[in-house]
Amino acid sequence: MTDREAEVVGIRIELPANQSILVLKALDLPRYLPIWIGPSESALIQMAQRGLVSARPLTHQLLLDVLDHYGSGIERVTVTRREEHTFFARIDTTDGKQISARPSDAVLLALTADAPVFVSQTVLDEDGIDAPEPDEDAVAEFREFLDHVSAEDFGADDAAPPTDEPPADDADDDGDDTR
Repeated sequence: MTDREAEVVGIRIELPANQSILVLKALDLPRYLPIWIGPSESALIQMAQRGLVSARPLTHQLLLDVLDHYGSGIERVTVTRREEHTFFARIDTTDGKQISARPSDAVLLALTADAPVFVSQTVLDEDGIDAPEPDEDAVAEFREFLDHVSAEDFGADDAAPPTDEPPADDADDDGDDTR
């Protein structure tokens, strides 16, 4: 089977357990892959997505520096399989080597090195979640509605504008809130 290029949608938090989920989406399919990861990995991926860099090299940057020192780099990373409840990934280097990795580490390296992320078709088939594309006609109709809607359409023509001030006290209020 083939691999599908994917984008890193981001990190989501599953409540109430506060579990971090790395979400990947196949570029050419409406299919998402959720991968549960640890909070440290989640924070590092979010930093990389925002382009933030630590004052001192963290482990993933150190690995990239070592690869660079030896004339290599990250060609691509691939989420290759799942066994039991664990996903596995592979890092392909520019000098033809392959390194086994956790998906969170591989994705972090890809984000930092600006390398593509792939997911095996088998993993997408077995563990992916379909997300239908939005109905373009419905989206266009809603945009048309928004272009022509006003506050008066909702009976708000004599409503007071929003404010962060509390409402004025009633004149007959005796201050007793125990009614």
